[in-house]
Amino acid sequence: MRIYHFSEQPFPEAWGEEHASLRVSLASRHCDPQRLAEHYHHRLDEWLLADELGLDIMVNEHHATATCCTPVAAVPLAILARQTKRARLLTLGYPIANRLDPVRAAEEFAMIDVISRGRLEMGFVRGVPYEVPLSQRSAVGQMERFWEAHDLILKAMTSIDGPFDWQGEHFQYRNVNVWPRVFQQPHPPVWITGRSPQNICEIAERGHVLGTFLSGFQTKGLFDLYRNACADLGRPPPPADRFAYLGIAAIAQDKAEAMRRAELMVGYLRSSGRVAEPFGAPPGYFSLGDAVRMVKARGKRGVTARDGKFVDTHHGAIEDLVAAGIMFVGTPEEVSAQIADFVGSVGGLGHLLLMAHAGHLSHRDAVDQITLLAKEVLPRVRGVKEASCASG
Repeated sequence: MRIYHFSEQPFPEAWGEEHASLRVSLASRHCDPQRLAEHYHHRLDEWLLADELGLDIMVNEHHATATCCTPVAAVPLAILARQTKRARLLTLGYPIANRLDPVRAAEEFAMIDVISRGRLEMGFVRGVPYEVPLSQRSAVGQMERFWEAHDLILKAMTSIDGPFDWQGEHFQYRNVNVWPRVFQQPHPPVWITGRSPQNICEIAERGHVLGTFLSGFQTKGLFDLYRNACADLGRPPPPADRFAYLGIAAIAQDKAEAMRRAELMVGYLRSSGRVAEPFGAPPGYFSLGDAVRMVKARGKRGVTARDGKFVDTHHGAIEDLVAAGIMFVGTPEEVSAQIADFVGSVGGLGHLLLMAHAGHLSHRDAVDQITLLAKEVLPRVRGVKEASCASG
């Protein structure tokens, strides 16, 4: 199993309760660029430390928000491609359905892969609903755009004998000829996030890595959809490295200190739910079934724990979030045991994406958490026998 250190590079100084929404409409006058520069440097230093200590690295991007100040994932990826030595560099990811120019995305990925000498993990995502209005796109037909962009990016990377023509439904190019050629052949590994049965089956059909975020113990059902799709295609059970899960880690040598850190980090979950009403569900983004479930939930979003209890992701207590598999909190021994239990419960996974920095956590605390993850948790979880990935 590989562990990736992740941070959304937040600017929590702008998370005041006076702001009804922290996404889309929050004025940038609330950003102090001098203070944010310090945050950027701290996050980069933390990723460099993760590389030195044997962890891998994850970045993502969001737009017009103080909860994630990485609007262009290619920027930190490019820096890390040059400054790190061994870590796999994952972006999960690029919202390619909202990008106006997939060929430019292919060029960015190719250059980063070459600079890093073949350490890029290439993640594609649909993108969150409240960023659709920022993209000058419609949510209607978004998944069709996603898969066409996916196909175009991979063809652009693997066509090495000169320009080709692309006349698709959503994208048209007369001459596609990506330089440089990617370092990893035929292209860097592809990751895609998914929760709907149809999307997961399409990911499985292509053999890509399936990533899920904060889905707790419900993750087993999502992974089983992938396994069952492989079985339906007559393929052998997929290996553990086809599955990835993202959770939040608060770790310290003392349990009380770990809980203090968890309280600082959980602000990430609290803030991510603060979205102005007009942007939460753009027409066409959610299926009819999903829309009905959202109405019945009356604004609550969460997961069901193993005991059947509903846990509100945005407002749940730390203990409930741990019980649901959303957070891993405690001493290195406790966190390792929680991870081992989670891995076994979902049937095995090969990539654990952990937010070791989030919310109001300080740089000093993040450095300590990354160090503990690398030196005390990673050796333990690598010794965990991964559960069979057969459907069951």
